[in-house]
Amino acid sequence: MSNALNAILAVNAGSSSLKFALYPQDGREIGAARFSGNIEGLEAGGAPVVKVSGKDGSSSHTLEPGDGCPHDRALAALDMVLKHHAEGIRITAIAHRIVHGGERLSKSVVLDDEMLSYLTSLSSLAPLHQPHNLAGVRAFRRNFPGLPQVGCFDTAFHATLPQTEYLFALPQALREMGIRRYGFHGLSYRYVVDRLFERSARAHGRVVVAHLGNGASACAVKDGKSVATTMGFSALDGLMMGTRSGEVDPGVLLHLLRGGWSWEQLERMLYRESGLRGVSGISADMRTLRASEEPAAQLAIDIFTHRLVRECGALASCLRGLDVIAFTGGIGEHDAALRRNACDALAFLGVQIDEAANRAATGDAIAAIHAPDSQTEVWVVPTDEGRVAAQDAARLIN
Repeated sequence: MSNALNAILAVNAGSSSLKFALYPQDGREIGAARFSGNIEGLEAGGAPVVKVSGKDGSSSHTLEPGDGCPHDRALAALDMVLKHHAEGIRITAIAHRIVHGGERLSKSVVLDDEMLSYLTSLSSLAPLHQPHNLAGVRAFRRNFPGLPQVGCFDTAFHATLPQTEYLFALPQALREMGIRRYGFHGLSYRYVVDRLFERSARAHGRVVVAHLGNGASACAVKDGKSVATTMGFSALDGLMMGTRSGEVDPGVLLHLLRGGWSWEQLERMLYRESGLRGVSGISADMRTLRASEEPAAQLAIDIFTHRLVRECGALASCLRGLDVIAFTGGIGEHDAALRRNACDALAFLGVQIDEAANRAATGDAIAAIHAPDSQTEVWVVPTDEGRVAAQDAARLIN
């Protein structure tokens, strides 16, 4: 395969799914994804569904249920994808999105046994993500023993947070235990900021990026660096999310503990039974709620929007003003009504959108949606966390 095209495989392993994308590599640089996809239904008894999109169009395949752990089943399905879509391509490294890098890791690293042990110790800080991310790494190490496995961390982008932002008002002994704000969605923020730098001279100024999806957060960025963010010690804090609560008075949790709740009950409620799903009692999917006529569905949307506006205002105050606001993530890229309502509420910061441009922005490409006389630019930027991970991997192995 001396004439093979080199490429980086970027993966994001979850509990019952695996997202993947293959990026052509030219030395230390990578190009746009040759193809990407998602493997769902990897839970025990599930029938894996493989969805792939690329230059040759989109395809979907349902596989027979198989044995083994979810990530071994994912690798069997991914092997089928690679044989069909990656003929003549030599994979040089695998880049893994990992949610938490803790205090030690402020940049991507090649993963070895010692590093995996450290990352495993952080699992309680992101129980919905970290254990599954690392299980994916171990599965890929077993199946691709000769390839570098690179960990790329959502927390790393926020290494620039000032002490006044990342420290809690707690005793020093707890601070020494690593109890602090870390921030998340860092790979997405890096990608969005890089794209804004290419399109807007004002992007080096005061920017708020809202990553809105099943997980949601917002970040204040100045000159490309994170200075404040809504997520904190865990991926629970800040904005309302699909099934996660966002900010909750800790007194509520103390009250429930006194009432006999266990920590397992609290964790399940905060991570899996709250947010859009909890308030609406219908769904964690914003599209389903938009289509519903139930008052509880509208209430969930209203709270989601209110929390977003409140946090954007707080982040703008940390920046001492606002030059650019950008929307990304599944909801941010596709929900024009949410963008309009949020921007209308932020008009006091000089935000005005062009309604026709807003409706036309579908998340397929970066789009400016601000009105010509808006003091603040407004952008919709489809994110690509895999490309950031692949770029880091290419530079590390070269």
